[in-house]
Amino acid sequence: MLSPSAHHARKHACHASFRNFCLGNPLTPSRLVLKTKKILDQVRVLTLNDLVQEALSFFYTSKIPPQPYLSNQIYAILFHACARHDYLEEGRALHLYLLANNPTIATDCFVSNHLINMYCKCGQLEYAHHLFDQMPHRNIVSWTTLVSGYAQYGQVKESFYLFSNLLLHYRPNEFAFTSVLSACQKHDFGFGRQVHALALKMSLDVNLFVANALITMYSKCSGCFGGYHQSKDEAWTIFKSMKFRNLISWNSLLSGFQFRRLGAQAVDLFTKMHRNGCGFDRATFLCVFSSLCDIYSDDKIDACLSCCLQLHSLTIKIGIILEVEVTTGLIKLYSDLGGDLSDCYRLFLEIGCRQDVVSWTAVITSFAERDPWKALDLFCQCRENFRPDWYTFSIALKACAAFVTARHALAIHSEIIKSGFQGDTVLGNALIHAYTRCGSIHLSKQVFDEMECRDLVSWNSMLKSYALHGQAKDALQLFQNMNVHPDSATFVALLSACSHAGLVEEGINIFDSMLQDHRIVPHLDHYACMVVIFGRVGRIFEAKEFISKMPIKPDSVIWSALLASCRKHGETNVAKLAADKLKELEPGNSLGYVQMSNMCCSGKSFIEAGIIREEMRGSKVRKEPGLSWVEIGNRVHEFASGGQRHPQKEAIYIRLEILVGQLKEMGYVPEITLSLYDTEEEQREEQLLHHSEKMALVFAIMNEDRLHSHGNVIQIMKNIRICVDCHNFMKLSSDLVQKEIIVRDPNRFHHFKYGICSCNDFW
Repeated sequence: MLSPSAHHARKHACHASFRNFCLGNPLTPSRLVLKTKKILDQVRVLTLNDLVQEALSFFYTSKIPPQPYLSNQIYAILFHACARHDYLEEGRALHLYLLANNPTIATDCFVSNHLINMYCKCGQLEYAHHLFDQMPHRNIVSWTTLVSGYAQYGQVKESFYLFSNLLLHYRPNEFAFTSVLSACQKHDFGFGRQVHALALKMSLDVNLFVANALITMYSKCSGCFGGYHQSKDEAWTIFKSMKFRNLISWNSLLSGFQFRRLGAQAVDLFTKMHRNGCGFDRATFLCVFSSLCDIYSDDKIDACLSCCLQLHSLTIKIGIILEVEVTTGLIKLYSDLGGDLSDCYRLFLEIGCRQDVVSWTAVITSFAERDPWKALDLFCQCRENFRPDWYTFSIALKACAAFVTARHALAIHSEIIKSGFQGDTVLGNALIHAYTRCGSIHLSKQVFDEMECRDLVSWNSMLKSYALHGQAKDALQLFQNMNVHPDSATFVALLSACSHAGLVEEGINIFDSMLQDHRIVPHLDHYACMVVIFGRVGRIFEAKEFISKMPIKPDSVIWSALLASCRKHGETNVAKLAADKLKELEPGNSLGYVQMSNMCCSGKSFIEAGIIREEMRGSKVRKEPGLSWVEIGNRVHEFASGGQRHPQKEAIYIRLEILVGQLKEMGYVPEITLSLYDTEEEQREEQLLHHSEKMALVFAIMNEDRLHSHGNVIQIMKNIRICVDCHNFMKLSSDLVQKEIIVRDPNRFHHFKYGICSCNDFW
């Protein structure tokens, strides 16, 4: 890319050279040809240096009578440059100039082919076809150009129809074959096989370009005419039969493995490429990066990270790390594999002046889930240097969804409007999700209602919002108004909404309608929701029977759902079964031990509870500590049980004692049966009062003038399910302080107002 000063100097030199040439004698036929050649050379130099506007301006002002052959070349060069740079308006203006000044040249086959190519490249397929139909003479290039144009824009039937008509006039060359094959992909496998048969008949299947196109076509045709295995074998057979292969051949097969999410095969193929010394390019590494993510799992994390390090070393060794796309791909790979975020950030910094909005988005994505504050900080830095695109905004909103309040999502929303993206459906969906997770369902609904175009994700996002906030009736009503075909995620949201509201019969009807009315086969998530629906209302044995009749093996989520229901309703025998199954599936999960220990404590079987805790310690299983967060000013404060981590814990204790006294006058009685130890009543009560959400609430009350929540609202986020005692505490506190208290736990939102919770004490 030329600097502005160099660009101006080069343009000035070109124009000066031509002016000096024109100051000679009056034109003669030979001198006219010479000057036309000079125009041709000058136009070629300008377009080769990407100075298309200058080339056009120079051509319009040259005032030289055209010479047929040379003028054809000039027009062809200019039309080709307009096609390459997607300059539709400039190309159309040049076409009109040609028709007005040189109508005979406009009918020349060579020039017409370049015109058709320009209109095809700029997406004007109908006009390109119109020009094609008006041509008095066509050649193989004319047909191939139009076939390629339709193929480029995915219009398979039109491309195939033109290719069929081409056969009536010419023997198609390799370019015609590769063009039509590029259009014949997943849903057009039959067309592709016919083209392959013709290539075999004409012995063009051995051509390198045609063979590469066939590999790509078969690689992307899984599940058609014989299915996935047949298409896989076809691609591999063609690859093996090739006498000569280039890097595109290897990349085509590699891309096919990656496209079908066959990560292990893709990595093996890359190893063979390395062993055979084939060389690599950017496309090679990007395919392998994606494939490595596909084979990632908890038991393969070390192997995947080791492979990632080797790939990183290889990119440095061959120098391809200097390509910003490769570095960006590595950043994403380290992030997806759960690597150290500092490594991602270090890689990003190494890009230096080559950073673009894509690389910024990649590093923001790396931090979005694991360190949302850093992600938001990086987004702000990105805005200082680049204009964020819709994807960058969507990642920033993903980070905002992890915050306690919606103030950051509101700020991003305003930037989206300023940038002109407010009508974007993807960003609308991201806003619904962010506002929902931040407790502002009214803002989610406002975004949904104002969306000009809603897709399936939009409807599902709003259904999930209602489910999380316990508004089951609204979710069911929204489903009735849904104007797109539902998918499996739709029914997860609906069943989840029913489970949060105790709507058993509605849940059963929805579950039955999945297969009967919508041809959607239930997955584990749907079965888990049904277990919760039965279990939360105390129908434990129906839940157990439901699990026993499942056509697929229950996972840990289903057994933990059953265990939680048993804990709620004191069903010890079924709880032991669920706990044993949970320990078997996830030995490192503390839930089975903790729930059984809690049940024993509730039944005053403290010795048995102690045995379970000892077993838990012997298995080196650690319980996740209860934490709560509240946002005050520009800082998020974290509280653990007892408030030991907070510097103002003494002041919080004093204010908590005052609040507890006031609540007891209103009828608050601590649920000391929830205490986990066989201790005196006063000690057990003190343990309950120091739960993290109570500490967070008191601190918020102490700093109510600095709260960021809209209106008279206190918002608290916690990492584990709220207990019965804290639930009662929040209800009475909301009535006492006359504020709405919103508590977000991993399962749902509780809106406490005037002494009542939105869950109606059902959670």
